[in-house]
Amino acid sequence: MNKNYYAIIMAGGIGSRFWPISRTSYPKQFLDILGTGKTLIQNTYERFLKVCPKENIYIVTNESYTGLVKSQLPDMADDQILTEPVMRNTAPCIAYGCFKIESINPNACIVVAPSDHLILDGDAFVAAIEKSMKTAADKECLITLGIKPSRPDTGYGYIQYTQQAINKEFHKVKTFTEKPTLEIAKTFIQSGDFLWNAGIFIWSAKAILNAFGRYLPEMNEIFEDAKPVYNTPNEKTHIHKAYQQCTNISIDYGIMEKADNVYVLPSEFGWSDLGTWASIYQLAEKDYVGNAVIPSEKVIMYDSSNCMVNVPGEKLVVLQGLHDFIVVESNNTLLICPRDQEQNVKQVVADVKQKFGAKYI
Repeated sequence: MNKNYYAIIMAGGIGSRFWPISRTSYPKQFLDILGTGKTLIQNTYERFLKVCPKENIYIVTNESYTGLVKSQLPDMADDQILTEPVMRNTAPCIAYGCFKIESINPNACIVVAPSDHLILDGDAFVAAIEKSMKTAADKECLITLGIKPSRPDTGYGYIQYTQQAINKEFHKVKTFTEKPTLEIAKTFIQSGDFLWNAGIFIWSAKAILNAFGRYLPEMNEIFEDAKPVYNTPNEKTHIHKAYQQCTNISIDYGIMEKADNVYVLPSEFGWSDLGTWASIYQLAEKDYVGNAVIPSEKVIMYDSSNCMVNVPGEKLVVLQGLHDFIVVESNNTLLICPRDQEQNVKQVVADVKQKFGAKYI
């Protein structure tokens, strides 16, 4: 296994679209949301054990989730858990992780990935990462993985690529497009040169630090100034103070959309970002009338179809005459809503917080 290979797993989100199962105190990356026996972050960590030594895997998360990371990933040393005092999107957490790793190993190649995605074909995923790591080590480029789209989905960002390529596989990126309308998504699929943006990045430490210096110079300065404290007892205090100065910006907007050395590897490994209950419903096992029930021990359904049900295992639930609904219970909270209106959940969360405070959030 290559000792120059490192992984950064981003685990700071709150997963509000999966409320009330996912809560601020216990977000979706720490849940077994698919009923597999392992949480999403545990599955992500185990995938990267096939890419790099376990001591080269870092988790970046909110300070309040440190205990959850330690309990679910007991092999992680304290200095592998990088904590953020506040949410500042992906650019600052990636800068922190990459600067820290570069201070340990200037020859590092780094893969950065979310903690809460589903990968069905682990072998194909590992092959794509290793191929990208090798290319990133050889070339001064920033690589992202693009998923070959199966449908015109409006929930994903898209990457357009050109025929200019490295090793005939890594194509020069032409444009990034955030979640498009259905009509635009259809034209993307028809054109044949668009991929879904998986939010997984691979680069050498040198290449990404150069990019921060060029495109996000103020943020670069913040983490450059912290070099004397990386891997010392003063690191956490210094970084937590420095974080307050960071702008709230994504790596996509801050660097990837601006850089001229970005390449994409078209990939297929059974990927889903598990962004909504609809994505869970798509992946879950269903009965003969389309009901997906997790767990299913004490749920009885009469004249009901195409429902997504997630309730505590000890609770007896009887549903009659319900079609195309989401039924979710957790944290003393019951949510029942039509499947085609699940995009309203974020607004519901905001309304609940305003009316009842943070108790149910």
